[in-house]
Amino acid sequence: MALVTNVTSFGRTGLSDFVLQRVTALVLGAYGLCLVGFFATTDVSHTSLAAFLGGTLMQWFSTAAIVALAVHAWIGMWTVGTDYIRQHAFGAGLGGSAFGLRLVYQFGCVAAIVVYMAWSLTIIWGLA
Repeated sequence: MALVTNVTSFGRTGLSDFVLQRVTALVLGAYGLCLVGFFATTDVSHTSLAAFLGGTLMQWFSTAAIVALAVHAWIGMWTVGTDYIRQHAFGAGLGGSAFGLRLVYQFGCVAAIVVYMAWSLTIIWGLA
C-alpha cells in the first residue's frame, strides 16, 4: 500500500483544483483588464458598448470568462462545503451525518451556477 500518491495526476486532486483556480483567475483577470481598457479609452455610450460586447471575438471572450467564473466558483464553493460542513461541526443532533447537509449545499451551488451560466450565455449570444 502506497502512502504517497502521485501529485501530478489530474483526477480530482488538490493539484488539479489549484491549477484550475489559477488558470480561471488568469482568464477572469484578462477579461477584467479588457473591460477596464475599453472603459478607459472609449467615450462610452450604449452604442459603443453594444458594438464592443456584440463583436464575435468579445462574445467568445465573454463566454470563456463565464465558463471560467463557473469553474472558479464551483471549486471555491466545493472547498467551503467540504471544509465547513463536517460531522464534528454539526454533531449528532442533525441526524448523525453532515453528508446530507453537504449534498444539499452542493446541489444548491451547482444549480445556482448552472442557472447563472445559462442566463449569462443567453444574454451574450442574444438568444433571449
